[in-house]
Amino acid sequence: MSTFQSKSAFVYTQVRRALRSGRFVPGQRIDPAVIAEEFRTSATPVRFALYRLVGEGLIVDHARSGLHVPLFTEVALRDQYDWMRRLLLMACGIDAAASHATIPMAVPSDENTACLTWQLFDAIGRTADHRPLHQAVERTNDQLAPIRLAGREPVAHASEELAALIRHWQNGDAPSLAAGLDAYHERRIRLVPRIVASLGDEPDLPY
Repeated sequence: MSTFQSKSAFVYTQVRRALRSGRFVPGQRIDPAVIAEEFRTSATPVRFALYRLVGEGLIVDHARSGLHVPLFTEVALRDQYDWMRRLLLMACGIDAAASHATIPMAVPSDENTACLTWQLFDAIGRTADHRPLHQAVERTNDQLAPIRLAGREPVAHASEELAALIRHWQNGDAPSLAAGLDAYHERRIRLVPRIVASLGDEPDLPY
């Protein structure tokens, strides 16, 4: 791998992790020059990495106003939740006989629910042992992560809901897990108008 490719891959990984961890909020502008300064590299590998993320739908290019974390429309967010649901249900079907009691998972709380949701959904996709499916789960999971981490899903008892999903998954109870995942996403689909309205409250902070 060339030095350029190595730097670009490093920036890509770091920015993707930042998006996944909540460092960026929906609608926030991402400045390539600031990222290049932080990682002590030139603008070219940074732009290459960022446009790779654009291609994956994790960043959007608004031309004159630059690169931003996506702000979903109601239709787009509803479709995204539905797609996440379909992918996870497909993974449950492939992995119906497996048990995951040996895979550690923290107890959900109000503080860690968003991060644990990402971990659980990623684990469901990964243990299906179907690489293209896991990649699709991972990408959709990453696209929804900024909304979860910004606290934009006004769902009551979210930690208890997640705890039940984790329990079903660790017990290898595919029917209960599938029913729980279906209900989880249906609740959020119903809340899409409120979620999208709340996204406009976040200021456009430069990175």
